[in-house]
Amino acid sequence: MQEQRLDFLVEEFKADSDEYSDLQTPNDMEGKRRVLRSLMNIRMPKKIADDVLAVQDEYLKERAADKGIVELSDIPVIRDGISIWQGDITRLAVDAIVNAANSQMLGCFVPMHTCIDNCIHTFAGIQLREECSRQMNQLRIKYGRDYEQPTAVPMLTDAYNLPAKKVIHIVGPIVQYKLTLELEKDLADCYRNTLAMCLENGLKSVAFCCISTGVFHFPNKRAAEIAVENEQGWLQEHHGEMESVIFNVFKDEDKSIYEKLLS
Repeated sequence: MQEQRLDFLVEEFKADSDEYSDLQTPNDMEGKRRVLRSLMNIRMPKKIADDVLAVQDEYLKERAADKGIVELSDIPVIRDGISIWQGDITRLAVDAIVNAANSQMLGCFVPMHTCIDNCIHTFAGIQLREECSRQMNQLRIKYGRDYEQPTAVPMLTDAYNLPAKKVIHIVGPIVQYKLTLELEKDLADCYRNTLAMCLENGLKSVAFCCISTGVFHFPNKRAAEIAVENEQGWLQEHHGEMESVIFNVFKDEDKSIYEKLLS
């Protein structure tokens, strides 16, 4: 059944694309998955037929089950409701996961890119980009056609086909030349503002990615220090109002850094 869904979706998304409608489809399952993901990645936000959307949702729900859904109870608490979990953030069945977004807030358009923005949009489904686009259009009506999402201002959306309930998208600071106190404050605001949004929306568990590291060039160790300091400070100020804060890491380097900071 899942292979039939995949075949159907590849053909429908090819037909939906002017540029790639004649793309040769691979015969193997993994090749088809790559084609589908790539076509989803480059697709601009717009409606698609209800039957295609329904099959996409069934396909992505099955993909989530195949990858293995990680429940909150599966993640050990280190102390005071804080956890570290290494792996794919799209597997987490928590109230909210945090997406490291760009200022356009539409996800990553690079086919098969390994960034977290690409992964989250891929496995949530095309509805996520549509919702982000709707919210940005409303903000442009309010603030002008050139509006871009400012650093450290979170946006809340549904999570659609992800195990999480919600996604909080936030633009982290970009380190272009050297690290400054202003950039450090911006990163601290990312964590505190996201937690404030959780509180405002009754979200009791949240998984943070390593905001601004990677292509945004924030040094990993300093980023982790800021994350831990501000998470702990916020939790002390709002005692008992969050059940679980998870530092989601992918690299062994980041896992080691967070473990040392929280030991």
